[in-house]
Amino acid sequence: MANHRIAYLPGDGIGPEVLAAARLVLDSVGFDAEYVPGDIGWRFWCEEGDPFPQRTIDLLHEVDAALFGAITSKPAKEAEAELAPALRGKGLAYRSPIVRMRQLFDLYVCLRPCKAYPGNPLNYREEIDLVVFRENTEDLYAGVELRPVPPELSDLLGKVAKPFAPFRELAPDQYAVSCKINTRQGSERIVRAAFEFARRNGRKKVTAVHKANVVRATDGLFLEVAREVAAEYPEIAFEHANIDAMCMWLLKNPLQYDVLVAPNLYGDIISDLCAQMVGGLGFGCSGNIGDELGVFEPTHGSAPKYAGQRKVNPIASILAAKMMLEWLGEGERAARIERGVARVIAEGRVRTYDMGGTATTDEMAEAVARAAH
Repeated sequence: MANHRIAYLPGDGIGPEVLAAARLVLDSVGFDAEYVPGDIGWRFWCEEGDPFPQRTIDLLHEVDAALFGAITSKPAKEAEAELAPALRGKGLAYRSPIVRMRQLFDLYVCLRPCKAYPGNPLNYREEIDLVVFRENTEDLYAGVELRPVPPELSDLLGKVAKPFAPFRELAPDQYAVSCKINTRQGSERIVRAAFEFARRNGRKKVTAVHKANVVRATDGLFLEVAREVAAEYPEIAFEHANIDAMCMWLLKNPLQYDVLVAPNLYGDIISDLCAQMVGGLGFGCSGNIGDELGVFEPTHGSAPKYAGQRKVNPIASILAAKMMLEWLGEGERAARIERGVARVIAEGRVRTYDMGGTATTDEMAEAVARAAH
């Protein structure tokens, strides 16, 4: 019997290709697992009206962790048009499976390491080694959105809004509302996760990212809680910065930052910025982590124009698999995979198209597997 049971969720587009590459590398380091395939993605939306079927939800309750590939998402009208004819006009609404998964399983930590491996021609600057902690279940991703705005809410907003708010003069069907919901619990646990990571890994500083000078209620709560938590970790430096200034300072002085923690939307923004500084989304890995389940993925999309060409860089998925091993307590195998990735990048003989080379997805995976074996 295998030591671990892993949900295997390839998804759409290039998802199956990069996940197969990650699995090849996992096999090379002797990871003993049963991989259980799960249905997720655009095909199941089109055929069943649900891109995240109940059978896949049930599977995730029965595994130790999950590997996730990539998902195709389209605007509401396009999504409706691609449904099977029998499903159209029934009020079905497409919602991102990964967002739903994060909320259903309370995967409140989105952990995104961004490390510049020496020899990568795409590095913005050598020695960058940042880790982003993004709150994963609330904020503007809470899913509370209204268009058109119900009259009773429109009346209430008209009463509480500033006199000069332009929407006050609009009919309810002429504007939309998205609710930014930040809670004390959600803020506390993501900030605490960032400080605990810093303590365990010898990191020196945690920076909270927000926009509390303008978004005073929700971001003000996040910053207030961040300060309270930081006081419990006196050995770790704490600072905070507005999201717009943070983007500027990351580009100017990336080596001055260590661990970043942010509400959902800002974390999404800065994690992609940090990923680009260390090679782009071909190197961006992510862990969606709760108290009982971890789901690990590359941060890139499904890239349908590249599907079947076997040309995309699988390093993001390979590093996501490395993160999964760390979460499962397989630290030695995880270290071997990271050393394999670092060696292949440093040697520079095998490079995919984004790195200026001609290697295929499979050739890159095979090179990392050999280096990690």
